[in-house]
Amino acid sequence: MPEVKSSVSGGGERASGYWYGPDGSDASAVDVLNLLRRYREAETAMRGRVRGDMGMGEKDIVALRYLLEARTRNAVLRQKDLAARLDITNASASSLVDRLVRHGFARRVPHPGDRRSVAVEATDQGDREVRETLRNMHDRMYQVVNEMSPDERATVAAFLSAMTRSLTDRCPE
Repeated sequence: MPEVKSSVSGGGERASGYWYGPDGSDASAVDVLNLLRRYREAETAMRGRVRGDMGMGEKDIVALRYLLEARTRNAVLRQKDLAARLDITNASASSLVDRLVRHGFARRVPHPGDRRSVAVEATDQGDREVRETLRNMHDRMYQVVNEMSPDERATVAAFLSAMTRSLTDRCPE
């Protein structure tokens, strides 16, 4: 596993990130939080490159990911399901689905369980384009994780789960 470099400078003073100042807290905790911030910045930049490569907006990419995940699970999604998942209006979801259909990433089909309703599903082209665009990045990420020991993966998984909960759980008022 690659070594994590400390943000402690040679003079014994800790370099800080924007948010975490030199307040005497554990430098290794600050280092981890700063590395997590740098990871998020790198991921945001990567998403921007993917959007540019595929000619799609952020919500379009996320919607296509939801459609591909649903396809893998043999689940059926309606336009209103996408609206709810993306926290957008039904009208915005309609425009989004129109764009995905126009570019060949998705199609509208009769809902298999409700003949009055329409489902939205990813196309083979959409699946293929996402895989081609993201293959190298996913391969590099998988290699990093695969080089970790099972204990290291368990520790990272527990950490990321706890960090996710810290952002999604509501604070007591």
